Amino acid sequence: MNTTQSTVFNDFLQWTRDNEWGYNGHFETNLSDGTQLTVWDSGVLVVEPAKTTDKDIVISCAVHGNETAPIEICRDIIQDIIAEKQSVIHRTLFLIANPASINVGRRFVEENMNRLFSGAHSEGGISNPERERAAKLEQYVKRFYQYVEGTNRRRYHYDLHTAIRDSKREKFAVYPFTHGKPYKKDQLLFLLACGVDTVLLNKAATTTFSYFSVNEFGADAFTVELGKVRPFGENNRDSFAAAERSLRQLIAQPEPQLPNFDPQQHFIFAEAQTINRMNQDFELNFADDVANFTAFEKGDLLATDGGEPIYAQHDAEHIIFPNAKVALGQRALLTVVRVPTESLELV
Repeated sequence: MNTTQSTVFNDFLQWTRDNEWGYNGHFETNLSDGTQLTVWDSGVLVVEPAKTTDKDIVISCAVHGNETAPIEICRDIIQDIIAEKQSVIHRTLFLIANPASINVGRRFVEENMNRLFSGAHSEGGISNPERERAAKLEQYVKRFYQYVEGTNRRRYHYDLHTAIRDSKREKFAVYPFTHGKPYKKDQLLFLLACGVDTVLLNKAATTTFSYFSVNEFGADAFTVELGKVRPFGENNRDSFAAAERSLRQLIAQPEPQLPNFDPQQHFIFAEAQTINRMNQDFELNFADDVANFTAFEKGDLLATDGGEPIYAQHDAEHIIFPNAKVALGQRALLTVVRVPTESLELV
């Protein structure tokens, strides 16, 4: 296994820049079974079987370049596809989203890419690597989903991440705002097969990559947090084995092999508060090492923004993604409360 940013990502880059793979232009080749591999850009690979199904699957990673475990998972799956060790029966788009941030070993180069989708990359008149790449990624997803004609196609997008800090619930997924559409049992079961039993329900539109696919293309899409950020080569791949196995089965089997739905196996949390940093004088009222899903009680002080206190509004209000150093106007803290799985509208 490669152990540095440059060599790990170079495995994929070489397929797009050496004599056989040219990422400066369109290139395609075929495997022995007729599967077509097409490179659209650096880190953008389309896998198209000779016989198509009604599924279009997007698997993305490295929206944040230091979240290395998902990059390693995608790298290994792609390598096995090219070596014809991994079968693919559904159209699949692999996106290694932010090569520039991978190469410098940071979360992002200039700006958090996962706040730049659904057109946010074009707001403010500022250009930087993340904004330029986010605009391209939107076009690649659009091109992929619209390439095959038909209104009854099933579209999926799993955007893989790892979190900055420890979590009392190590693996969890964000279910983007559905605009009133019911939640899907089969998607909760697939996440469970990935080792993800905890799901957060967004209650409003966002500018994340997964919400872009939901809102623009009606895809079943999720931001999937698989653990904690670690450097390349330091991930315990055993802890990601269920996710990798399920993703491999997803692209190789007509339908995932899923058990019957049992609501007691799923831990569902609904958004309580989204706390944005609106002033330079912003502080969280807890230590930097407090884990995601730590619970606070109603009335507990969570943060101060410009001297104004922000309190928990519910008992057992759990904190997620705290980051006091975000840019002004961006989310510094999300809080959630658990809701019964049976209370959801499920299909």
